[in-house]
Amino acid sequence: MSNKMQSILKSYARGVLVAITPLITIGSTDPKAYVVAVVAGVIAPGLRALDKKDPSFGLIADVVDAELDKLAKKDSKKKKA
Repeated sequence: MSNKMQSILKSYARGVLVAITPLITIGSTDPKAYVVAVVAGVIAPGLRALDKKDPSFGLIADVVDAELDKLAKKDSKKKKA
């Protein structure tokens, strides 16, 4: 699994965890509340994924990653010299 996919999955997991934590702390046992919380937790990362200009997960993410890799390679060459 690529680093990008791991980051995306972690983002969704954080969103869901934040959404269900209040239900867990109050001891809620209503399954409908948990379903609603999971849906709510997925909305923010989902919107981020749909954003074409998001540098992490949007359509320009691959371009940003490529540029960062180039900069990292240049930096490592400078340190070796």
